[in-house]
Amino acid sequence: MGRHATRNTTEYHRSLDIREMKREGWLEPRGWRTIRWIRGGEVTASIGVLAMPDRLYLRYTHESWQGERQDHEYPVFFDSTRCNYGGERLWFICPARGCSRRVAVLYSDSIFACRQCLDLSYESQREPPWGRAFRKAQRIHEKLGGTGFTGDEFPEKPKWMHWKSYSRLVQQYECAESLSWPPFLLKNLGTAAGTPIRRTYPE
Repeated sequence: MGRHATRNTTEYHRSLDIREMKREGWLEPRGWRTIRWIRGGEVTASIGVLAMPDRLYLRYTHESWQGERQDHEYPVFFDSTRCNYGGERLWFICPARGCSRRVAVLYSDSIFACRQCLDLSYESQREPPWGRAFRKAQRIHEKLGGTGFTGDEFPEKPKWMHWKSYSRLVQQYECAESLSWPPFLLKNLGTAAGTPIRRTYPE
């Protein structure tokens, strides 16, 4: 998996979001597959996943800051709750010892665990709205293989991603980018600075 960050906010830890994984088809039983984290066009970490009807197996090598490497392979079980308007919502059961919380997101450490077990807070809790929007735009830029710097060229669609998913991320990026201007800059540059440039892509 690669080295993990030690900062105590979720933004500095790699994550597995069960909602995103379901949309992208990662929870369909298709044998072992590899999820890769990309930054600046380069793979920074990877993890093997094996989906089964009631669980997801994770396989990776964890490297501590002391350079010690340890292989991990373990299951993360699923749970589900009924939605108000029909259907079910899927959850991870946190695999950390003594936890078993139902969560949508697991964060990387020596094992993938919930935010509470790793004592993580959200960086956005300390930021103004425009700062949260700016960080969201950065994360989307990085997720698509970009540098995370919104002034750089917007990344093209990764080969493994569906056009529908890419278009959704483009829309989210444009919305976040348009809201990421600090008030003092908008006052100096005018409201046009907060108007996103629309991009269109094939379905």
